[in-house]
Amino acid sequence: MSTFIQTLIVGLRLGSIYALVALGYTMVYGIIRLINFAHGDFIMVGGYTMIFTIPITFALGLPAWTSVLLAIIVCAAVGVSTELVAYRPIRKRGTSMTALITAIAVSLLLENLAQAIPAIGPNPIVASQIFGTGGFTVAGVTMEWTTVYTIVISAVVMVVLYQFTQKTKLGRAMRCVSEDKEASILMGINVNNTIVLTFAIGSGLSAIAALMYLAQYPKVYTTMGALLGLKAFVAAVLGGIGFIPGAMLGGLIIGLVESFTTSYVSSSMADTFVFLILIVVLILKPAGILGKNVGEKV
Repeated sequence: MSTFIQTLIVGLRLGSIYALVALGYTMVYGIIRLINFAHGDFIMVGGYTMIFTIPITFALGLPAWTSVLLAIIVCAAVGVSTELVAYRPIRKRGTSMTALITAIAVSLLLENLAQAIPAIGPNPIVASQIFGTGGFTVAGVTMEWTTVYTIVISAVVMVVLYQFTQKTKLGRAMRCVSEDKEASILMGINVNNTIVLTFAIGSGLSAIAALMYLAQYPKVYTTMGALLGLKAFVAAVLGGIGFIPGAMLGGLIIGLVESFTTSYVSSSMADTFVFLILIVVLILKPAGILGKNVGEKV
């Protein structure tokens, strides 16, 4: 029984990270119908930002986790720059296919650009301890403080983001643009500014995801966001891409599947089961668990 509970806890921890990353995918897709495959690499940007900022926070007498504040700013700036330089011109003159290719190109550009920077290079860099070590034991099950922080912070971020989109004027503008851009313009909403805000928030979330990831796996490398981003994309599709609750649900499910597969089947089969889920969902319910099939206007 203790093994089951421990596996469940690990799954919730992984799922919390996937859910945070999936939120970035879901926000961008929900508003401009673009799968931003570069989002995983924003996590890499956040990771390296924290790596180089942690010594400064220590020098100032601050804990390591405060380095995420600068990482949020940097990731948001990278996300907004990507939207303005790469995605906006494509939205005006390109097609959905050219937008998808552009997203892949931006992802490869960020990875190779990072490797070309002398201070980074192709080799992994070990990160400092983000949170304090230790934990507590209940009924034979060990709960590390890092795991508690990961689950709690992810839950708080998701709730705050959901409330922001539902209760605030800017959040309602984002939902309005997602539903109908032309009607949003008629109602006086600046669509371009709303899209920029969405990219800023989604990219800032990738910095928080990087913090959670480094707390569990204290190592940064240029391709760290590739597989993580791909699994988060599966989570977003599973839950219903474009819906914030769907990203939460999908992330938790993927984390639990990966954890239980590793414990009870084989660690080498964990990724196989994750992507098998994507295939099954696309066949049985393409819109995802919480998604709705919407007819396309012709």
